[in-house]
Amino acid sequence: ITGAGPVTGPIIAAMFGWLPALLWIIIGGIFFGAVQDFTALYASVKNGGKSMGMIIEQYVGRFGRQLFLAFCWLFTLLVIAAFADMIAATFNGFTKTGEQNMPNAAAASISMIYIVGAVIFGLFQKYVKPSSGLQLAVGIAMLAMGIAWPIYADADTWRVVVFLYAFAASVMPMWILKQPRDFLSMFLLFGMIIAGVVGVFVTNPTINMPAFVGWEVKGLDLFPILFVTIACGAISGFHSLVSSGTSSKMIANETDMRPVGYGAMLVECVLGALALTIVCAAASTTGQLPSGTPFQLFSGAVAGFLTNTFGLPADISACVLTMCVSALAMTTVDAVARIGRMSFQELFATTDGREKGPVAKFLSNTWVSTLLTLGGGWFLCLAGYMNIWPLFGSANQLLGALVLTALAVFLQSTGRKGWMLWVPMTVMFVVTMTALVQALLKIATAWSAGTFVFMTHGLQAIIAIALIVLALLVVYHCVGRLFKGGKQDAAGATNAA
Repeated sequence: ITGAGPVTGPIIAAMFGWLPALLWIIIGGIFFGAVQDFTALYASVKNGGKSMGMIIEQYVGRFGRQLFLAFCWLFTLLVIAAFADMIAATFNGFTKTGEQNMPNAAAASISMIYIVGAVIFGLFQKYVKPSSGLQLAVGIAMLAMGIAWPIYADADTWRVVVFLYAFAASVMPMWILKQPRDFLSMFLLFGMIIAGVVGVFVTNPTINMPAFVGWEVKGLDLFPILFVTIACGAISGFHSLVSSGTSSKMIANETDMRPVGYGAMLVECVLGALALTIVCAAASTTGQLPSGTPFQLFSGAVAGFLTNTFGLPADISACVLTMCVSALAMTTVDAVARIGRMSFQELFATTDGREKGPVAKFLSNTWVSTLLTLGGGWFLCLAGYMNIWPLFGSANQLLGALVLTALAVFLQSTGRKGWMLWVPMTVMFVVTMTALVQALLKIATAWSAGTFVFMTHGLQAIIAIALIVLALLVVYHCVGRLFKGGKQDAAGATNAA
């Protein structure tokens, strides 16, 4: 589940001070995010590995499923756009003045080698089953090759490459590309976290950011901006899409659900707190963060730990850490492209034995649904990730609120206790709807001021309105079912739908 969110969100939210951000990471992660992730995994396992959309149909109804899947699909477009643009900027092999940027180019080269290597590794792992030592040696060799032969290309070129990779990851079998690539990236992720934690304890850096800056910073209110900016580090609706229908199919024993569903989210909280700590320590003595993207700030700070603590050359450290954080974003893009395609296909799924019509068959084709999903993401990508990120955070947290509401229905319908979900689902719904309304008010202000740009404000308005309408309809159907009360089995729920 860990992508670029737990790195990017806390660093952006540090503008309010480190204390509000840290408190939300801890409280949100333990009582909101981990609860959602585990319950979504639990519900999917108990329903034969079904996705969240299909679980909603079973316990709420077919219309509720279609509304939820439409919301999910729109959300995936935002994620694809934000993270693809972020990766392209990270891989950009040239500075603003046109000079070559070796760490970025090397990180890009390593990523491309990892993609090609993942396919070979997937075949190798399936038929040869290499030892863990050989796997580690192959990973180190790929790192060395990428550093030795950096690829210098601009952000526009990398944007195209990222979308081509997302297409391949969406349509190819999981075992041949996505699973081996995620497996290889796991070593980078844990290595980065360990390096950061050890670096913090060894160097004992001073936090230069103030604990609290104010309730309003740069025209943004702490409520609700803090809670939608720190998305994946505290609670992420996207995690529920991974837990249900994907991770649930790989659970060998129900006792594994707690460390997978609840424990993995806590590890992500550690990464969020680590990113916040490191970057706030790197802030100037005036309490201002250095210039650069969150990726650049975080990777630069941890690279400094590798150089100062472990003695690695500065350029090698910079390459490795840039690769690590970009690997997180790449795993987000390939996962969300696949989930977006599946959500679009499930929109046209039939569960009552009826045959699909010709239009539904065409749109639910794997290649067509993937092209439509990535095409929508590409269109939004033109606005740039900084314009997409506020909507991504709001949509992500709103998805979490919808999932928690649906899970409360599942728990009640099956005679289980669900009271622990009521506070998180209510808080997140209020937070996210407030953020979306504020976004629409800013767009209206831009319109009245004559600064309205369709590719920025227009697209945001369309997406925000669609998210609000879909969310209200989903909540209406779920809450209606929730307050009806009573128990029912799966068959009863389906018949009622």
